[in-house]
Parts: sequence; structure tokens; C-alpha cells
Amino acid sequence: DLLSDSNPMVVANAVAAISEILETSPTAQQVLEMNSSTINKLLTALNECTEWGQVFILDAISNYTPKDDKEAQSICERVTPRLAHANAAVVLSAVKVVMKFMEMLEANSEYISTLVKKLAPPLVTLLSAEPEIQYVALRNINLVVQKRPEILKNEMKVFFVKYNDPIYVKLEKLDIMIRLTSQANIAQVLAELKEYATEVDVDFVRKSVRAIGRCAIKVEPAAERCVSTLLDLIQTKVNYVVQEAIVVIKDIFRKYPNKYESIIATLCENLDTLDEPEARASMIWIIGEYAERIDNADELLESFLEGFQDENTQVQLQLLTAIVKLFLKRPTDTQDLVQQVLSLATQDSDNPDLRDRGYIYWRLLSTDPAAAKEVVLAEKPLISEETDLIEPTLLDELICNISSLASVYHKPPNAFVEGSKSSLRKILPPRSQSGNVGDDQPSPPAEAPSAPAATVIPGVDSLIGDLLDMDLGGPSMQQQQMYPPQPTSQTPVQGGGGMDLLGEGLDSLLGGPAPSGDSLGGLGDIFGMPTAQSYVPPQEVWLPASKGKGLEVTGTFSRKQGNVIMELTFANKAMQPMTGFAIQFNKNSFGLMPASPINIPSALLPNQSTSYSLQLSTMGAVQRMDPLANLQVAIKNNIDVFYFSCLVPMHALFVEDGEMEKRVFLATWKDIPAQNEVQHEICNVQHNADTISQKLKNNNVFTIAKRNVEGQDMLYQSLKLTNGIWVLAELKIQPNNPNFMLSLKARAMDVYQGIQQAFDNILHN
Repeated sequence: DLLSDSNPMVVANAVAAISEILETSPTAQQVLEMNSSTINKLLTALNECTEWGQVFILDAISNYTPKDDKEAQSICERVTPRLAHANAAVVLSAVKVVMKFMEMLEANSEYISTLVKKLAPPLVTLLSAEPEIQYVALRNINLVVQKRPEILKNEMKVFFVKYNDPIYVKLEKLDIMIRLTSQANIAQVLAELKEYATEVDVDFVRKSVRAIGRCAIKVEPAAERCVSTLLDLIQTKVNYVVQEAIVVIKDIFRKYPNKYESIIATLCENLDTLDEPEARASMIWIIGEYAERIDNADELLESFLEGFQDENTQVQLQLLTAIVKLFLKRPTDTQDLVQQVLSLATQDSDNPDLRDRGYIYWRLLSTDPAAAKEVVLAEKPLISEETDLIEPTLLDELICNISSLASVYHKPPNAFVEGSKSSLRKILPPRSQSGNVGDDQPSPPAEAPSAPAATVIPGVDSLIGDLLDMDLGGPSMQQQQMYPPQPTSQTPVQGGGGMDLLGEGLDSLLGGPAPSGDSLGGLGDIFGMPTAQSYVPPQEVWLPASKGKGLEVTGTFSRKQGNVIMELTFANKAMQPMTGFAIQFNKNSFGLMPASPINIPSALLPNQSTSYSLQLSTMGAVQRMDPLANLQVAIKNNIDVFYFSCLVPMHALFVEDGEMEKRVFLATWKDIPAQNEVQHEICNVQHNADTISQKLKNNNVFTIAKRNVEGQDMLYQSLKLTNGIWVLAELKIQPNNPNFMLSLKARAMDVYQGIQQAFDNILHN
């Protein structure tokens, strides 16, 4: 009742009391439900309150979820004047409300761009306050920049470091500079970073040198300038600058293979000055990786070997691998060296990691040198810049906690508030207008602030006509549904059934040991056991010869080395040779498109067939299909253009980095509403929990934790699709029962059917 009082002071204190009650009482939520008229009263009182009253009111408004985008917009309009307040706490609380409600507005609307313009000046103004407030502001800005880089993309200069900034402010500014770096401002940033690298503060200099390396990895066109800047810094011969530069150059080599190796000679000149483990290890990695280009690689590595016992473990491990690489590249003159390092690692060392690695190499080299080459000299995956971005679900929760300690620690409140009974997790509201798949799905880290976040499937009517901008001509698209979607037993799970995941159940996950994929701890391949294989469905006829004027196309999909592969077999059942093959896809739910044109070098003669593995990219145009995994394809040859459609098995879209950290898994599971949980029974599978875990892992479904509850095994798993949608799973396995229960939770429920089908197929294979 007091919220309706005419005195704004009374309203503010009533709000403060209600907020406190809501945080401590689990049952108060039902009684103290905020509604539009209450929020209206609070907004009316907002202008007349003291500054602390305004903070209480803004915090209460931020916990309210508007009923639609119009209400969200009107609240934003009434809150934005607070951004000009003199008190930093009021400003940050207003930023929190606006950031939260922006999620509900149409992404490309004019109002969003107005809000983006209004948010920059108050954040910039906070940086002219005293250092302590600057630091808090910077920690909050760091979150804002990760969520919406466009807000501050033109304000790079305010993050340039002043000579009298305390170190904690300098380091934070540096971090934000890297996040905002793009092709447009890289020249400015590099000049600034080079200047910082001559400062007196050692910590700051190190971080600045590392920042130059991060810029090289992030902004490809500027990589060359960054490398030459690092070389200039190496020429200064300042010990810690040289060491830090070598550490980041190793990463640049990983990002741009065969591009900057000409600078290796310069790096080798500085070998004697390296005394820090990380720098020594990086230098040894470079020598081992490029041993065939360094004439005296064996002498250089031998010089490190002299004090092997006194080296740090990191250096010892790196040295062991580098010498084995050298041996595989130049076996004739390095045999003594490799024997020396293997005996040092296996006989003279008491470090189990080093001994194990030594034994693995020894066995590989002695039993199967070809396999050793494949393992040790394997292609390395390229690295990308934003490795330190906050996980999207956690970022969304932190955005809801702007202006609190959580936004300074970058941890959710329950991670540091002891004895907190609060069951209220703050989450961003879903976008209101469209029922698109996963509209409220947090977008995964973008490569650079200017890059668009990963798109999730928009819902547009399926326009078959768009398929061909190929100028192929030919008849109209005949859409052949090759096989209908499988019916599933989807039943939403009501709270209370089975085990209480949000209570005792899932929290105790974090204590237990991680599940073991296989009982030999990954050493199976050394002892001649078959290597892990992902599931590839059998080929099926996509285009019968009767519809393809003699061309029959059969195919399937697989996943190899992080790519989706379309395995095609073309059979010529006509009387004339076929040439000039080309392929194109319609827009589809996952942006699949051929990564390169089909290249079949010779004509396909009558009664012959040829197989072709076509690598697919996921950077194509995205459009919601029904069923979701439907792919419409056009094949052209010298006879005609033919159309067919097929279903992409969902597991081919599971990416390799789908393993969630345990705490993030737990937070995400709690975060996704209970009504999004759907169960599905998988029947007649003859396996135990460990073999199931391994089978699924081979297909990029990762077991985060395993528990045994009342005799049944519970596997908690995560997977991530190519478009950034995360799906969490719980698999219940009862002893002597071949039927399992699979529970799925995700923000984008449309993907469930394909994922249930994938689990079925993988486990029955």
C-alpha cells in the first residue's frame, strides 16, 4: 500500500523493504508480484526522490519483466533522463535497466540506436571520477562492451591510459581497449600500446606487449603491423619485454601458419636472455614446430637439455615434445638427442606427467613411427582471439547485476554471498514479439566487436524460389521430402517428478570427480585399440535416376576435423557422359553452404559412379526451415538442373567446443525455465554409462558429471550447435533396463526433435 503514498521518500523506502523481503523469502514472490500499475507509481516517484531512493527504485524496476516491447520502450524512455544524474550509482542503475529492457526491443529498430547513442556519454563521464569509481565503472563497462560493443565503439580514446592512473585502472582500461579494437582504430591502438611498452611499471608493460599480440590475432589485416611492432620491441633488448613478445609471437604463429616464420632468426638471437618458464617454453615450441627451417635446431635444443633437471615442468614437457618433433622431421642426425631426452624424462624424473608423456612417445616411436608422426605433427587447430570472454549465460546474469559487487567480481552473487538463500536468479527477459527459436539465446562471443553475433534461426516462410541465384535456368523446384520427421514422445516435465534437480540434486554435481571417458584414460590408441569414430548414417538415395534424367545422387553427412562434410555419390545411369557439376543450397536453418565448388575432374561416363566429400561452411544465409534440419539442394550438370531435399542429421552440427564448465552448467540448468524441459525415452540400448559417455563424446556430446542416485546412473551432458545454441541433457540409466530416459533443456526448444533423434541414432549405432 505504501508504494501508492504521495511522499516519494515513503515510496523509496517501501521499495527497499520489499526488495529485501523478496531476496530473503522464497514465498514472498507470489504475494509481492510487481505489475504495470505499481511500476508506473515507482516511475512517477523516481523524479522526486533522493539519489539513494532513486537507486532503490531503479533496482526494483530492473527486476520487473515488462509484458511486451511497448511497455519496455516506455519504461526506457522514463528511465533514460537518470543517465545524466550526478551520482554514479544512479547512472549505473539506470544503465542496468536500459541494458536489460533493450533485449526485448526489435534488434534493428531506430529506438535501439537512439538508446545506444544515449548510453555512451554517461559511461564516458564516469571515467573522469576518482580512480576507485573509475575502476568500478570500468568493470561494468567491460560487461556492457561484451554484450553490446556498438555502444562504445567510437569512444576508444577515453580508454587510453593516463600516466598517473593507478595500475588497477590501467590494466582494466587495457582490457577494454582490446575488446573495442577493430580495423578502423587499430593504427591508433597500436601506436598507444607501443608507447605503453616503454613505461616503467613492469606488470603494465607485460600486459601491453601481450595486448599487441592479441590485436594481431583479432584484426587480421593489421597482423603484419603488430608483428613488426613486436620486433621493434624485441630490439630494445629489455629482458621482460623480449620474453613477453616471444610468448605472444608463438600464438601469432599458431593463428597465421607459414606467414611470419621469417622472424624466427631474430627470436633465436635472444635465446640466452630468456629466464622465465613461459618464455623459454614458447621459444622451445617455436624451435620444435619449425625445426626443418632452423639449421641448428638440434644444437639449440641440446643447449636447453644441459640443465634439464633444473627446468620448470612446463619447459621440460615442451622440450620433450620439441625434440620428438625434431626427430620425426630429421631422424638421421638426431637419434642420440631423442634417446637422451626420453631417458631423462622416463628414468631420471619424478614428475608423473613428464614420465607418462615420455613413455607414450617412446612406445609410439618404437612401434609405429607413422602413427607417431600423425600424433606429434598433427595439424593444430587455429586459435582465435576472444578466449577470455565471459560465457554467454553468465554474461547475461551479470548484466542483470550491473552496479552491484557481482559486476565488479564478474561472478554471480551466489558464488560469493555466503549463506544466501536467494532462489531468485536474475535473467534477461526474452525478446517479446516473435516466437523465433532461441531469440533469448545469449549470442556467443564474436570474433571482433564489429562482427555480428552468431545468429539463431529467424522464422521466415520457406521460400524455395531463393535457392538459385546461380543463373542455372531449368525447371521449377520439385520439393521431395525424402523422409518425414520421426514422431517423438515429447512431454514437458512438470516440477516434482523424479529427482529435484534444482534442490539437492544438481548442486552436489560440483563435488564429484569428472567422469572418465574410457577406462584406460585415453591410452587406448597406444595399445593398438581402434580410435574413436563419430557416427555416420548410411547413405540414402536423395535423387533417384528417374527424376535426375539418369543422374542418381545418394549421400549422407559426417563430421570430420571440426567441419560438416556432405558425402555424395554420383551415379550415371544415362546413355551419355555427364560433366560440369555444380551445387547450391537454399537458405536453411543453420546457414549451411558449400565451402568450395564441386570439383570432379573428369567426365562421369555411363554406368560409372564417383564419390565426393564436400566440405560445408556455416556462414551462409539463415532461414527457418520446416522441419528444422531440412536442406534444399540444386545439382547442375551438362544435362539439366535437378532439385531435391534431404535432412541433415543434427549430430553433424554438434561443435567440438561444446563442453561446459561444471559451474556454468549448473547455473545454466537453473537458469532455463522448468517448462523448457522435455523428456524422451530411448529404448533398447545395450550399454553401460561409461561406454555411452564415450560414444556420445565421439560425437561432441560431453559428459560434465556423472552421479549415482539410488542405484541409477545420471549423466549430465552439454552440447553446442554450429549456430551457438547450447543444449543441456540429463540421461538416466537404470541397471538391467535397456530403456533410458533423456531430459533436454535449452532456450531454443525447436531443436529438441533433431537432438533426440541424434541421441537415438548414436546410441543404437
